[in-house]
Amino acid sequence: MDAEQEIRFETLARLRSLLDNINNANVTLIGDVMLDRYYHGFANNLNSTAPVPVIKIINSDESPGAAAHIALGLNSLGMSLDIFSCVGDDSEGLTIKTELESAGVKVSNIITVPNRKTLTKIRFFGSRESLLKNSQILLQADREPLSPLPDGVSDDLVSMACINLKESAALVISDYDKGVVSTKGALELIRIANENKIPVIVDPKLTGLEKSRNATIVLFEIRGLELLQRRLVLDNNNDTAQNLIKNYDWNSLLVLGGIEGMTLYRLDKEPIFFPCNATLTEQQIGLHDAAAAALAVSLGNGFSLLDSVTLASAACDCILSATASKEFISKNSLSLWLEELSWLMQISER
Repeated sequence: MDAEQEIRFETLARLRSLLDNINNANVTLIGDVMLDRYYHGFANNLNSTAPVPVIKIINSDESPGAAAHIALGLNSLGMSLDIFSCVGDDSEGLTIKTELESAGVKVSNIITVPNRKTLTKIRFFGSRESLLKNSQILLQADREPLSPLPDGVSDDLVSMACINLKESAALVISDYDKGVVSTKGALELIRIANENKIPVIVDPKLTGLEKSRNATIVLFEIRGLELLQRRLVLDNNNDTAQNLIKNYDWNSLLVLGGIEGMTLYRLDKEPIFFPCNATLTEQQIGLHDAAAAALAVSLGNGFSLLDSVTLASAACDCILSATASKEFISKNSLSLWLEELSWLMQISER
């Protein structure tokens, strides 16, 4: 191996050892939760009265999404966590809390708001029967609350999270702009985390970037960066990333590109590209959640930023290779993939 390959091989070994020796450090996780509901079937025909496919439903499933999806990943990877969020007093909200509890995640800090609907994303997948193996999303329908979150709910969640944060090893903010994370609350949490040298991972909406100011690392999709490039009238992705890092005082920006890999940007430094190593790519739902969980595990256990992004890259490989979109990153799948990557490096040298 050359020097660069040796460094990568040693990094993979360190990360594999980390998964066996996670110190059970606590993560403070705050953000919006949702229920992801999936319907799978065959779309062989068009409707006779409209140019839309008719889906013959074969099966369906559902799972907690957004911040709740991150919580499942952190729990599976061996981290202790406290999740601060809210749901409505409906069956969907109950399902989220029940699923989390059954997995061993504490739900005492998930507030149930009376007379409110829980955010639910419904996706319909279809393929041609006997012709196509892989299905694709034909329609997504979002069922959302019709009114803003009641006054005081966000403040209460932030206050509880601030108390919990001082005993935590990492802070994760997952914002879907549904009211749980306010700008004032996010900035207060980040301020406390920075004062206590706690790494901050933020997955923001493009309309809420102010909530991520002074974060350790911020997650974007490549499409989001390209959109901001056009809005800011800049020449390329690197110029756009540098502009954002300076404007919002981020330590780093991680841009996820799915099968195109991911790129780490830092102020006045050359970007570092991490290729996608997944051999079979089945789907991409949950990439942000997997990356956030992996970063929290690694940074929360004192690993470097580069090591942590390497782990996030491997976690995203696992999600891309997952056969079901409801799957979350797990210790077993991530450990096996790190071993596979190390083995492939050794085989290539023979």
